[in-house]
Amino acid sequence: MTQYWKKLGQLYDPTLKAQHPKLNSHAANPLAVHMGNDVYRVFFSGRDENNRSSVGAVDVDIVQRKVIVEHYHPFFEHGPIGSFFADGVSIGNCYEVDDIRYMLFMGWQAPVNGHWRGDIGRLIVTPALSLELENPEPFMGNDSTDPISLSYPWVLEKPLGGFNMWYGSTRAWDAGNGEMLHIIQHASSDDGHHWHRRGLAVPYELGRAQAFSRPTVMTCKQGGFEMWFSYRSGSGEKYRIGYAKSTDGLSWTLDLEMAGISVSDSGWDSEMIEYPFVFDHAGVRYMIYNGNGYGKTGFGLAVMEND
Repeated sequence: MTQYWKKLGQLYDPTLKAQHPKLNSHAANPLAVHMGNDVYRVFFSGRDENNRSSVGAVDVDIVQRKVIVEHYHPFFEHGPIGSFFADGVSIGNCYEVDDIRYMLFMGWQAPVNGHWRGDIGRLIVTPALSLELENPEPFMGNDSTDPISLSYPWVLEKPLGGFNMWYGSTRAWDAGNGEMLHIIQHASSDDGHHWHRRGLAVPYELGRAQAFSRPTVMTCKQGGFEMWFSYRSGSGEKYRIGYAKSTDGLSWTLDLEMAGISVSDSGWDSEMIEYPFVFDHAGVRYMIYNGNGYGKTGFGLAVMEND
C-alpha cells in the first residue's frame, strides 16, 4: 500500500491582514495544539522587519479548513541582545512531563561579522495556551556531540516510559558543495528534563540530502516510526519534504521517494515545501506545512490517503 498526501490548500496566508510589528511577515514552523472538537491553535514563527522571529498563532477548524480566530499579538517574542534567542524563535513540538506541557524551540543568534547559529530552548505552555520561558539559558546547547549549532527538536514519549528526541545539528557550514551539512541526531531521556545525546539518527547523502530541518515523527500502527522533514540536496534545489522510517527510533532508513508530497505546479507552494508538522485527528492523519519563501506565504494543510 502506498501512502500519499492529498493537498487541501493554503490554510493561512499572513499577507492578507495587518500584522503586529513582531509578526510582520511569515508564518513558519506551524505547530498544532488541540483546543477541543475540531479546533486547533496553530502556533507559528512570524518575523519583524529585521527578520527576527517571534511566536504568533491562529485558531483553525481542521475539518472546515478555515481560520476562526487570528491572534494579533505575539505569544512569545525573541529575546534581548545577548540572549540565546535574541534573533529569533523557531518552534518544534510539545510534550508533557508531570502534567506540565512544554514547547521546545530553536533560539537564533546572528552575531555581527559572524555566522548565525542556534541552541534549543524550552517554553512552558500554560493551561490557557499562553507561553512562558522556562529558563533564560539554553535547554540544550553545544557540546562535543553537537559542537556548532542546534535546531528544531521533536520529542515523543515512549510507551513504557521515557522520551525520544530528534533534532538538527550542524557538522559544517559548507560540506564542500556550497551547502551546509546539517543532520538529524537522536537523544533519549528518562524524565524529559535530562537528555543523553546518542549521535546520528537519519543517514545523509551529500548532493542528495544533506541539509535537514524540522523533523516530525509519528508511530506506525504496525510498529516502528516514520519521519517527515524538510531537506536540501546541496545541488541547488530549494527545500523539499523527505521521509525516513525506523523500527526502533534510533536507526533510520532514508526513503525520500516515499514522502508522498512535493511542490505544486503553481501557486503558494510551487517553489519549495518545508517545515512539516504531522498529527492525527479523529482517525485522520494531517500535515501542516510551509511553502514558498520559508513560510512567507503561510501554511497549508494536507491529508494522508492510501493508494
